[in-house]
Amino acid sequence: MLKGLDPRLNAEVLYVLRAMGHGDVLVVADTNFPSDSVARHTVYGELLRMDNLTGGEAMEAILSVLPLDTFVDDFAARMEIVDAPDEVPPVQAEVQAVIDMAEGAPRPMVTVERFDFYDKAREAYAVVQTGERRFYGCFLLRKGVIAPDA
Repeated sequence: MLKGLDPRLNAEVLYVLRAMGHGDVLVVADTNFPSDSVARHTVYGELLRMDNLTGGEAMEAILSVLPLDTFVDDFAARMEIVDAPDEVPPVQAEVQAVIDMAEGAPRPMVTVERFDFYDKAREAYAVVQTGERRFYGCFLLRKGVIAPDA
């Protein structure tokens, strides 16, 4: 346990979040996502786990230390529901609320079609699989920067 860090962040996840650079993408996935096979194609190459956490809980912990990219529109993305791309299921609404809280203002995620999401995930830096059991609890986060002190 360390002071000032969310205890839901394990050592492996912290290592990867710190190692990522500006513009690198992190996948935060539900339990149904093919996380292990996709993770093998990522830069990190191994699956990270945040078991026993919902998508929203994992996102709260991650965003307590990870800045989101402010220079691009695709700073965060959600997987579209098949045949209902504009529908926002409860798990995605919860994660959107966490993002808005972390950013200090509403900042809507972009949507990515399911199979395009898989392709983008394979090109990501790493995959974190959560314990989220609700469908479509899959997200992409693009790391931002921390400005120097004024």
